[in-house]
Amino acid sequence: MTQTVKETIYNYEFRRSLESANQPIWLKNLREKSFRYFTENGFPVVQSEEWKYTNIAPMAKENFLLAELSETAADEIRAKNLEVEIDAAPAASKTAAFVFDESKRSVLIFNNGVFDKGASKLDDLQSAEVLSFSEAAADQRYAEIFKTRLGSLVDSEKNGFTALNTAFIGDGVFIYLPKNAKINQPVQLLFLTDEGKVSFPRVLIVAESFAEATIIETYNRSGETKYLTNAVVEISVADEAKIKHFRVQRESHSAFHISTTAAEVGRGSVYDTTAINLGAKLSRHDVSLKFNAEGGEAFVDGLYFLGESQHHDTHSIISHNVPNCTSHQTYKGILNDKSRGVFNGKVFVAVGASGTDGYQSNKNLLLSNEARVDTKPQLEIFNDDVKCSHGATVGQLEEEELFYLLSRGLNETLARNLLTYGFAEEIVNKIGIESIKKQLDEAVLNRLNTSLEA
Repeated sequence: MTQTVKETIYNYEFRRSLESANQPIWLKNLREKSFRYFTENGFPVVQSEEWKYTNIAPMAKENFLLAELSETAADEIRAKNLEVEIDAAPAASKTAAFVFDESKRSVLIFNNGVFDKGASKLDDLQSAEVLSFSEAAADQRYAEIFKTRLGSLVDSEKNGFTALNTAFIGDGVFIYLPKNAKINQPVQLLFLTDEGKVSFPRVLIVAESFAEATIIETYNRSGETKYLTNAVVEISVADEAKIKHFRVQRESHSAFHISTTAAEVGRGSVYDTTAINLGAKLSRHDVSLKFNAEGGEAFVDGLYFLGESQHHDTHSIISHNVPNCTSHQTYKGILNDKSRGVFNGKVFVAVGASGTDGYQSNKNLLLSNEARVDTKPQLEIFNDDVKCSHGATVGQLEEEELFYLLSRGLNETLARNLLTYGFAEEIVNKIGIESIKKQLDEAVLNRLNTSLEA
């Protein structure tokens, strides 16, 4: 299927969804503007500097359809000889196996990108407001906040993926944390996409002053099926608020995953995020962080563990627009078989951002001679009164460390696996939620075909 045909399918579904949506005019205008950009520009291509290491052409050739594709649309598509298979009755997603023990009473379920409030559990979220987008737009208490913040951090015209996500905004979730609100239990956002579908999850989180919460964003698979997830998450952290944000991507190894996370940090506030990328055939995660007032601090860390022919791309930009803010970024990659990793991280320091403290590191461990990584940490500084550093490494296991373990009686395979496990654990140990750490430990060890007891 060519990109032109795919856009024809999107055209039909966009018109249908826009006409049937009970949304305010401003939101429909935003969607129309975004779809116009997509139809004019399409998906990103490798000729673009931002995408030159990630070729999404294999994804563009697939026949992914919206989960809610109507039979009328299906008939029209068939009539145009687009030869698309339609699953009129997709199987219900099974979510129980993917819910963490700590978030059983605070889990938000998304089926094919649509927030399912009825299937979610909100018992431990009394101090927050959790609204679907349709509820937020209709509620006079939150409608103006929702209108002002939605799309304020992610430019819908950044690329074809953000444009398409914005064009198909449906019932996402709006999480509002009032001033001084503190959620003691982690809030889990659980996303599942059916085989052969494309989903457009959208999340908006607004934390007012002195609010505190832990967000767990999880993308799981019910089988090794082929589909596309195109997600956008916006997080606004007001003065003196504290948000921890853990993101675990374990999509099908036959699937495609494209996501954008954007956050803004207020005066004296802390945003601490860790992204774990284990799944998908091809995945990309764009991270954008902006400091909007003095005294903010951010931790932007991640791990990608790839095998077979997996491809993962992380692009991040941390913008120090104001003085006296601190950012720490540590990304690690483990690559085996014929996998490929891409890391492009930029720390930007504006003219007036004196007193900036920015640290950036990307370390990669290659377990195969056929694995490949392209890494490009960047500093763009327009102020002399700063303390910034960056670095990147690409290599294999240290022979001295390996020799030490071999001299203690371990066989070579186990020794290599334990060293690899230790390399990954620095990032995994950042996550202070025991059930997540346990699952990630198991996932890493399974990749290595070893165990802690071996």
